[in-house]
Amino acid sequence: MKVSVIIPSLNPDNKLVAVVDALLEEGFKDIIIVNDGSDEEHMAPFKEVAAHSECTILTHEVNKGKGRGLKTAFEFCLENRKDIDGVVTVDGDNQHRAKDIKKCSETMVSTGNVVLGVRDFTGDDVPARSKFGNNMTSGVFKVLCRLNISDTQTGLRAIGNKNIYEFMDIKGERFEYETNMLLETKSLEIPVVQTK
Repeated sequence: MKVSVIIPSLNPDNKLVAVVDALLEEGFKDIIIVNDGSDEEHMAPFKEVAAHSECTILTHEVNKGKGRGLKTAFEFCLENRKDIDGVVTVDGDNQHRAKDIKKCSETMVSTGNVVLGVRDFTGDDVPARSKFGNNMTSGVFKVLCRLNISDTQTGLRAIGNKNIYEFMDIKGERFEYETNMLLETKSLEIPVVQTK
């Protein structure tokens, strides 16, 4: 399995280091971190992860947004990682477990589908605001777009090499880009599956 992990990051703390360490322990060999215009006070985590030969740091001199960070990494992969099976995008705040990231990657490689690692919003420990927001957006996706996606905000997404090109052309530079990606899967006829 040749999968590049993409982590967009703005002003990270030590959670970024924990994410990278867990990915390395799980056997990932290519981790691309996009420093999206972080300030000088938050450079230590980038320096720490850059010490690993498996990590590549791409840098925006100013903050351009998460969508642009993802596109920067996609462009890098298309130019420099032409033989990969695909990419998996991960948030740098340590909310995704490395074994779940690997599961999404393996499912993407075996099926060729876009794979979403979805979170469980039914527990009592989930803030009411998060439950409401996700239920509302999931409902809109289902009714208006005919997309049955239980976690529309997840940053854990495995994307096959053939679909990276299509996602490069989708509009959005900031957080709206991830929503636009999901909306466009229907018109682009890209199958989406979910894993928990």
